[in-house]
Amino acid sequence: MSDHRHRFLQLALTADALRFGQFTLKSGRLSPYFFNAGRFDSGSLLSQLGACYADAIDAAGIKYDVVFGPAYKGIPLATAMACELAQRGRDLPLSFNRKEAKDHGEGGQLIGADMNGKRVLIVDDVITAGTAIREALAIIRAAGGTPAGIVVALDRQEIASETDRRSAAQSVAEEAGIPVIAVASLADLLDFASGNPELVGYRQPLEAYRAQYGVRSIR
Repeated sequence: MSDHRHRFLQLALTADALRFGQFTLKSGRLSPYFFNAGRFDSGSLLSQLGACYADAIDAAGIKYDVVFGPAYKGIPLATAMACELAQRGRDLPLSFNRKEAKDHGEGGQLIGADMNGKRVLIVDDVITAGTAIREALAIIRAAGGTPAGIVVALDRQEIASETDRRSAAQSVAEEAGIPVIAVASLADLLDFASGNPELVGYRQPLEAYRAQYGVRSIR
């Protein structure tokens, strides 16, 4: 497992963003783990998380000109990553959207940098059904930008449904024709649990969950 993946999972565990037990997901599935990026709720945690995102996207080699954070969780995540990139000597424009367009002041739905004619990287927490990401793609294109890729914190690598055996990330990547990069995945989580004495007991439930819902291409 690469360093940024291990650092991210350890950070998520420390922040209580990654929890183990029994959790009923929005899909109705009973999951042995749950991820909540909202628990990265301090300057230090966000700074470390931004570094994990930056490492993941650097390793992927995607070319982009603007960082975009979809409302709401994507906004602090994209900001944290942009700040980390600036610390590394790459000061990139940052843009994000409002859930509802503003009809006074500067108005509009977008805040921050102009995306027209630019390659735009979307930064978010997870892709669940893909609805929020598809909305972000539409916003970027309407602003004249070209989506260059998507980076998320965790890819659960599970099928969307019994009739669609692709994961949400695979579905969005195929539809949009752009790469979807995850800082870490369910496969990484299994490796991480195996190497952590406090978590090794959760590996069997994780394996069972993957056997039932995992995508075929899971490594």
